[in-house]
Amino acid sequence: MPTTNDQRLAAPAIRIGYGFDSHEFRQGIPLKIGGIALAYDKGLGGHSDGDVLLHAITDALLGAVAAPDIGALFPPSDPKWKDADSAVFLREALKRVHEAGYAVANVDASLILAAPKIGPHAAAIRVSVAKLLGVPADCVGLKAKTPEGLNLENAAIAHVVVLLEKRPKRARKKARQKMRKTRRR
Repeated sequence: MPTTNDQRLAAPAIRIGYGFDSHEFRQGIPLKIGGIALAYDKGLGGHSDGDVLLHAITDALLGAVAAPDIGALFPPSDPKWKDADSAVFLREALKRVHEAGYAVANVDASLILAAPKIGPHAAAIRVSVAKLLGVPADCVGLKAKTPEGLNLENAAIAHVVVLLEKRPKRARKKARQKMRKTRRR
């Protein structure tokens, strides 16, 4: 049987993924960014917890391994995901990254929002994201910008780029064993 070009090509050593998400601020909802609850009088509306940063990271991870996007895997029309913790989405994306034989090398994120100020929370957000991804905090870049002149004062936007590295076969086998143990609990 002849082989196709796809069958002859080895998986690339690195992959890059890009993710984007945006949510509108609404009264009466807790604000969560990067898995951290922030004190603010509004939260981000969404079917789940509205964590704009974790949603963008999830899509970046999924895109890097050519998997379906967050909306396809966790449709907002499914009541199962109503008010869901966005860490669930990120864990599924990370599982798919590992199953594809890759590991997260680093993440670079930009948040665009008028308020609240992210600076005082940036270190905690970076640590939270790093913990969820299983990488050191210095592998998570986070910048916050204001939407000056863009008329986006009532929204939060996240842009994320992830770099994945091919994992050695031994590391892939260990990760699969660890994931099986975690599922049994």
